[in-house]
Amino acid sequence: MTAPSPMRLVLASASPRRRELLQRLGLALQVVPAQVDETPGDDEPGPVHALRVAADKAALVASRYPDLPVLAADTVVLRDGRIFGKPKDRREAAEMLAALAGATHVVATAVVARFRGVAASHLELARVTFVPFDTDLYAWYVSTGEGDDKAGAYAVQGQGAVLVERVEGNVQAVVGLPLAAIPALLRRIGLLLKAEDSRLTIAPRHRTEGNPDHRG
Repeated sequence: MTAPSPMRLVLASASPRRRELLQRLGLALQVVPAQVDETPGDDEPGPVHALRVAADKAALVASRYPDLPVLAADTVVLRDGRIFGKPKDRREAAEMLAALAGATHVVATAVVARFRGVAASHLELARVTFVPFDTDLYAWYVSTGEGDDKAGAYAVQGQGAVLVERVEGNVQAVVGLPLAAIPALLRRIGLLLKAEDSRLTIAPRHRTEGNPDHRG
């Protein structure tokens, strides 16, 4: 008798970093990028903005895949009340990095899981300190293009590590997906992570525990 196929997790993100992190767990994954308005609202705090965008991504993709679990995330970089999103071009990337150099900023990553009208969210914060500004070093990093599509214009897990003096908190929040939050998020939407041979799979829970964040 053929075993049933594992439940797919739909990742509402085009981020190769998030995809790679989830694939390391062995999950059956389907990537469906979500295009939503990521413009910060007037006086919208950075963490609230990240949660809103992640929720919008999850809701949009879940409307297309109502019987599959959907996971979405959004990451923003914050310093002195300013939200640093993805740079429009390398000139803006250079300006962002110059503003972050030699100082500490906060990275906020929001994760939202959604399944059959039930949603749960998680917010992870980390503090990142950059090395002081050095024209050649920062100009070289901009020229690599690594930060072209990343919040704050850098990737801590790549060549951008040369700019990072220290990280306080969960470095996965800086990468863009805190994996440790996922088991609890799935439980809150009625699912479980189960071990199957060398991989993890997703299965329905037989008993509901706790209350989800919201329904809709």
